[in-house]
Amino acid sequence: MFSRSCANFIDLVAENLDDIPPTPKTLPRVMTAPGIINELDGDGSADGDSDVHLNGNRPRKIIVANALPLHAQVDAKNGGWCFSVDQDSLLVQMKDGFSPDTEVIYVGSLKVEIPTNEQDEVAQKLMKDFNCMPTFLPLDLQKKFYHGFCKQQLWPLFHYSLPLSPDHGDRFERSLWNAYVKANNIFADKVMEVINSDDDYVWIHDYHLMILPTFLRRRLYRAKLGFFLHSPFPSSEIYRSLPVRDEILRSLLNSDLIGFHTFDYARHFLACCSRMLGIDYECKRGYIGLEYFGRTVNIKILPVGVHMGRLQSVLNLPSASTKVRQIQEQFKGKKLIVGVDDMDIFKGISLKFLAVEQLLQRNSDLRGKVVLVQIVNPARSTGKDVREAKRETYSTAKRINDTYGFPGYDPVVLIDHGVPLYEKIAYYAVSECCIVNAVRDGMNLVPYKYVVCRQGTPELDEAMGMKEGSPRTSMLVVSEFIGCSPSLSGAIRVNPWDIDAVADALNVAVTIPDAEKQMRHEKHYKYVSSHDVAYWARSFVQDLERACRDHYSKRCWGIGFGLGFKVVSLSPNFRKLSIDLVSSAYKRTNRRAIFLDYDGTIVPQASMIKSPSPEVISVLNNLCSDPKNTVFIVSGREKSSLSEWFSPCDMLGLAAEHGYFIRWNKSSEWVSSTLLADVDWKRMAEPVMQLYTERTDGSFIESKESALVWNHQDADPDFGTCQAKELLDHLENVLANEPVEVKRGQHIVEVKPQGVSKGLVVEKLFSSMVSNGNPPDYIMCIGDDRSDEDMFESIMSASCSPLLPAVPEIFACTVGQKPSKAKYFLDDNVDVVKMLDGLATASSCQRPRNNGSNIQFSFETIS
Repeated sequence: MFSRSCANFIDLVAENLDDIPPTPKTLPRVMTAPGIINELDGDGSADGDSDVHLNGNRPRKIIVANALPLHAQVDAKNGGWCFSVDQDSLLVQMKDGFSPDTEVIYVGSLKVEIPTNEQDEVAQKLMKDFNCMPTFLPLDLQKKFYHGFCKQQLWPLFHYSLPLSPDHGDRFERSLWNAYVKANNIFADKVMEVINSDDDYVWIHDYHLMILPTFLRRRLYRAKLGFFLHSPFPSSEIYRSLPVRDEILRSLLNSDLIGFHTFDYARHFLACCSRMLGIDYECKRGYIGLEYFGRTVNIKILPVGVHMGRLQSVLNLPSASTKVRQIQEQFKGKKLIVGVDDMDIFKGISLKFLAVEQLLQRNSDLRGKVVLVQIVNPARSTGKDVREAKRETYSTAKRINDTYGFPGYDPVVLIDHGVPLYEKIAYYAVSECCIVNAVRDGMNLVPYKYVVCRQGTPELDEAMGMKEGSPRTSMLVVSEFIGCSPSLSGAIRVNPWDIDAVADALNVAVTIPDAEKQMRHEKHYKYVSSHDVAYWARSFVQDLERACRDHYSKRCWGIGFGLGFKVVSLSPNFRKLSIDLVSSAYKRTNRRAIFLDYDGTIVPQASMIKSPSPEVISVLNNLCSDPKNTVFIVSGREKSSLSEWFSPCDMLGLAAEHGYFIRWNKSSEWVSSTLLADVDWKRMAEPVMQLYTERTDGSFIESKESALVWNHQDADPDFGTCQAKELLDHLENVLANEPVEVKRGQHIVEVKPQGVSKGLVVEKLFSSMVSNGNPPDYIMCIGDDRSDEDMFESIMSASCSPLLPAVPEIFACTVGQKPSKAKYFLDDNVDVVKMLDGLATASSCQRPRNNGSNIQFSFETIS
């Protein structure tokens, strides 16, 4: 399946990866070790991971990202490559969240191009010295993958920028998408070279590798995959414009755990799954999960933090203290506001400058006293938009300085060159306010770093001339459109597009009393110091372990082609119903009970024509003509429709409205349940439903004799679901004293008499057959939705009755490969009809007289 050529390097962990001081805060660790059930694969069938076995290695985490956490440069002396660890990389810092005995392997690209003839040597060196597996992408592929699809397609879209015209971004190009797919496949190949244990966990990072889970899942059905998105996830209205939207969503759902910084991002992702794939989520005991072909895909919401140890070590550097003194001397008597941003169109730098201009225009007393120091990090992408943003930034800064500056004073100080971390930290430490004004950003850790730096250290306090134990203060002005905003409750949140409001916020920030600054700072520091990068990493890994703990209690099947591939994960005893198995039992039994759901079982769920086909009528008639058979359609539909559709079937039994009405054959009368003769409750329920129908476009009311159903299948998915929840609560309150139950189903809210269900009617039909001396020795029950699960449960319970002379042959079967109480499944209604036709053909030519379906029972016996 894959190569273990690098296995001999795996235990060689470089010491310099551990140079960063660990973060002081910890989170209690809970280890969950999945058990291996070897007999699950006893049939010898390949399920994609037969080559992988447990070994005695220590726990391992494989971290996959676009770029490795390494610096690379050519050695000036010998011309060879020289590599060093990037101590500021999140991928390195997150190691503090793992247990000390965890081995970490990194997979990703280098930031430099390595000649082809040197790649093997470099790969071995990186694996030996740094536990890093490089992915060497050809230059043309790298350009199309990263600068093309990632930066020109995904990144703008995820930041809510649509290519409405060529001036606003590049239109979708299939060649760039193909490069993205090819690059992700190369990453998967490299992961397969280093993964060699069922205990290995793979943690994939960010939008560059969103389809990597599919490539890995195809190779290892039970791979333990986590994915964390470090950028925003846009609303469904934005995301749905992406031509490859379904491929990316389905690939992400091949993960076991998907992480987001904020609930907004997770909510948008879940809405996309609901609207585009028809997959809804559930909240259970604080966890959010989506059921996807038998697998539960968990959703994690937790913002990343900073590395406290790294920041504090840099704060204590002599160079930081020296820079602090220089800044204090340079801006003596002035109030500093600091901003640190990348140069791109979403960071709102020019909007920030306009707010400072407005601040100085309105408050003449602040002129000469307030200075904005804007540090600009190098742009991560290229193009016309970056050049335009840079031009606008410089022109705005120049205009403000020309208007409000004077000799020795520039209100805007623009630092647009590489700035080392110690210098940034020095500016954080001496600034009274930090402003992050991005119009859209995934997380942005600048406010967190600022808070930590304002807390200071004894060495920095000495450099700043602060007394030991003196109160700490800080002020934050943050955009409401960045990921860290919800976690900073003491910050002044602003709409970056509202220049006046941002200017007012800056005025408050520089004039607010120190006592309030201290309170806000203490609140922020408490959160930032306790929710650091180690906390984030440890929490994610714990949830990933929990999400993967049942990997070996189920069987797995791979289905689909290309990026539509998915793994169906089901109970070991859950398997496809074999026609040979069913026919064999059918032939040797004499009293058979067959219960069939209607919609989605013998007719397609999505079909516009709801009546049964001639083929279905023919098959049912052939089954009913055998006196050994009792055949029933058990449906939620009203009796009038069922009577009309099945009028050609003389001996077919019908149970309408989930069993409220029953007819044993065409010649018998419909008999209703005595559970509820009075339906006065409808006069209370129908006006409530009508109210929600009028307010929910696409919804309608289906009135049955025994029930009322509010259907929102054609309404907006989110609004329909919201209205359904509200309607459910409303009806439960209105009908609290009535003998009815209110239930939610798939796209419906139904009010029906208490005690009426498919499960109950099947149980009663079964009991009636037993009491009349015809206990079945063969039971088949087929259905496709939630209401049919009641039938499966009742059949299994009834089969254990002591009144039966022998345990019958039972075939409970659901339609579609999904979790179910049934033991068997068939793929679709075509398979169902085909199997029923096979049973009809298998009926004995001699049909001995039998009471079977020819006997008519009174409903009193049933009820």
